[in-house]
Amino acid sequence: MDPISTGLAGIALVQKSVEFIKSNINTVNDIRDIAGALDGLFEGEKQVQKKRFGDKSLIGQSKDAAHSVIDAKLAQEQLEEISIMIDNRFGYGTWRAIIAERNKRIAEEKEAIKQEKIRKQKEKEAKLEDLKLGGIVVGILFVVCFGLIILTKIFFTG
Repeated sequence: MDPISTGLAGIALVQKSVEFIKSNINTVNDIRDIAGALDGLFEGEKQVQKKRFGDKSLIGQSKDAAHSVIDAKLAQEQLEEISIMIDNRFGYGTWRAIIAERNKRIAEEKEAIKQEKIRKQKEKEAKLEDLKLGGIVVGILFVVCFGLIILTKIFFTG
């Protein structure tokens, strides 16, 4: 997906999620009833920020700079509005708890990815060590066999 469509998809996802939350906030019994929309809100905001800061290319940024800044501001406004609505509906601190839990899960996921990379690296190093050991064994066997052949020729032909 190109950066422009990513940015457009991001702000559209934010707006769609906000509309859903606004229209359902007073009828939901549990925060889980709007969890999917909250996930969409966070994902859309992430896409908007990625569009704004993720593209390192300077080509086309000057023309699109205002658009990406405005989208990012709109997304932040929508997040702030939803945070107030959720705190009002489910009690003060609910939004903060949601953000804390989300950050915790993101950190856990990053740590799991890091640990998986470490495990794969260790596995790769172990395989390399096995290959080295195998090479040494083959080399020793080659030398022993070659030595036996030479000794055999010396003793039996001589």
